[in-house]
Amino acid sequence: MSSSFRVGLFGGTFNPVHNAHIKVAEEAMDQIGLDKVILIPSKNPPHKPTRGLLDAEVRHEMVRLAVEDEDHFEVSRVEIERGGPSYTVDTIETMKEKFARVAFIVGADNLIKIDTWKQPEKLLSGCPFIIAPRGGYKKEDFVGDIFEGKDLRFLDMDEISISSTDIRERVAKGKSIKNMVPRPVLNYILQEGLYQKVPEGV
Repeated sequence: MSSSFRVGLFGGTFNPVHNAHIKVAEEAMDQIGLDKVILIPSKNPPHKPTRGLLDAEVRHEMVRLAVEDEDHFEVSRVEIERGGPSYTVDTIETMKEKFARVAFIVGADNLIKIDTWKQPEKLLSGCPFIIAPRGGYKKEDFVGDIFEGKDLRFLDMDEISISSTDIRERVAKGKSIKNMVPRPVLNYILQEGLYQKVPEGV
């Protein structure tokens, strides 16, 4: 598929970044024809509980390690340096000042709740959205006025059943996660003793 844009923006808590994130980025590159994907760890995600959320600098470092050997992947500090709640609409506007053509990569389970995000209409109208299968949602689920006429690109790929929550729980229980995260991320988690205990309520 040809594309009128070249930079994919992939935001998230990345607590931690895992192999499904990397696979989605790769598929977006290949299927949409992006020149690069920029992963953007959030500092203060407005839709995620902060309990059990590692410091933004630690999560940024894990993403950096995950993509350091990937020529077409980068990690951005835009939300960390901006401070305050990490609203996607603000991030897209900031990145559009740096790159003429951008798209936003998101899981279907998050996009389906777009009406709970800040300025959802402006958000969806601001750039094309590249949607990865997640949560069992299908293309047909994205109906209604808010999605009407918007540029939505659905990736043709199997849903990957890896979640950051599962990874954190496995680490806390002493179980292996070697096939769930990139090797440098695994080494960092073990060396730094991250996720050794799952907080109550998470």
